[in-house]
Amino acid sequence: QVQLVESGGGLVQAGGSLRLSCEASGLIFSNHDMGWYRQAPGEQREFVAKVLTGGWTMYADSVKGRFTISRDNTKKTVSLQMNGLKPEDTAVYYCNAHWGGALGSNAWGQGTQVTVSS
Repeated sequence: QVQLVESGGGLVQAGGSLRLSCEASGLIFSNHDMGWYRQAPGEQREFVAKVLTGGWTMYADSVKGRFTISRDNTKKTVSLQMNGLKPEDTAVYYCNAHWGGALGSNAWGQGTQVTVSS
């Protein structure tokens, strides 16, 4: 059974930084695309960033140049370094594992709260 456990959320002032981490178990980590999504109150869950099995990274336009995603296949972790945080980045951040292509499967973590004060 795939398990994803996030950590690193918290409260930070605008302009500050946080680093989120997600530890995975129950999967062959190197075979999965890993990503981060977020959901603000009253909003739909949205894509933030992902790193594919080959190391290619993708970002939402709203976080490009501020957030950096990375993975460590040995430790089975994926991290999201968030710099220059803005109040609009406030949300619950979810770790995602995806496999099987466009019609494949997903696993989600329980989420970690990030709150950015102005």
